Amino acid sequence: MISLAATPLSAAGQVMQANPALMPVLTAPIALIIDVNSGRVLFERQAHRRFVPASLTKIMTSYVAFELIAAGKLNLARRIRMSPQAYRQWHRVGSTMFLADGSETTVAELLDGIITVSANDGCVVLAEGIAGSVPGFTAMMNAQARKLGLKDSHFNTPNGWMDDGETYVSAADLATLSTALITRHPALYRRFYGRDHLEFRGIEQPNHNPLYGHTAGADGVKTGFTNEAGYGLVGTAIRGGRRLMMVVGGYDRPKDRALQSRAFMEWGFGAWEAHPLYASRVRIGPAKVQGGTARAVDLVAPNPVAVTLPRGTRVRYSLAIRYRGPLKAPILAGDPVATLVVRAEGQGEQRVPLVAARNVPQGGWLSRISDGFAAMGFAAITGR
Repeated sequence: MISLAATPLSAAGQVMQANPALMPVLTAPIALIIDVNSGRVLFERQAHRRFVPASLTKIMTSYVAFELIAAGKLNLARRIRMSPQAYRQWHRVGSTMFLADGSETTVAELLDGIITVSANDGCVVLAEGIAGSVPGFTAMMNAQARKLGLKDSHFNTPNGWMDDGETYVSAADLATLSTALITRHPALYRRFYGRDHLEFRGIEQPNHNPLYGHTAGADGVKTGFTNEAGYGLVGTAIRGGRRLMMVVGGYDRPKDRALQSRAFMEWGFGAWEAHPLYASRVRIGPAKVQGGTARAVDLVAPNPVAVTLPRGTRVRYSLAIRYRGPLKAPILAGDPVATLVVRAEGQGEQRVPLVAARNVPQGGWLSRISDGFAAMGFAAITGR
């Protein structure tokens, strides 16, 4: 743990205490809203309860694709053919992009359909094209879930169609997944998310995200609905560099989801304010490295970092960097390797993931010898 500076914070402007009395009506059985820049939970209701996600599953489907694209293992221009089996099972089933039997569609077109109009057929075609089968693709989805530390999620389908509860998530896991989607793949996120409609092969369909056209700065993420799941939403908006992420699930009526989610987001921006600490990609501190070509790596945050407090409050805060170290090489730029812990008086802890600023390749035998001498020196100094 590395301790950083401690500083008082004050908030100017109209005082609006962020307490439940000022919360909008929120009848969703599951609800969560966080400030992404600070990691602070502004409100939660059964955030770790497992529930059926319906089409919110497609966030993970796109995340797997984005990871492969970023690694150079999947090309947006690649064309994937719809198999006869996929056509028989998914032609005009639920939300669709109306793919024809034997049609060839690019990865980019499939992602457009999946993300903007929740195309069930597009998900299956993409899954089969990437992994050879739906079970092969869902294995990749679950591997990414484990890598992200999702504790209450399991994926049995790439599109979230009803499967007797074998696919489940939690609001906390969906927020973690969606934040990773945005911070790890900002260019791909901007390209494919935030569109209010899709026109594909002469058919125009709207995006049903209730924040679009109503909530300033809204740019994602995904709606979900089946009779089994009810109406859900993972929504996000960014204003002045400050991003909020919300999850609601279990609504009986789409109108309630629409009106309440908009009010929920406005409450997040209005009742709370962010106090900037660091710009994105600015060096926050170092972490020791073992077995690499360098003995340390700089730590940065993929987003601007702030302390989020009820509007009008004044407190002191302290900062500390935590990581389990020394870190083991090789390390890739962007790997989450540490956490910035912000403690504010009376406000609990806020945690922000920190990533490596650059690659640290694995070193040769000279690096290992150097690490050994360094460890011996440390032991001698500390009397171990």
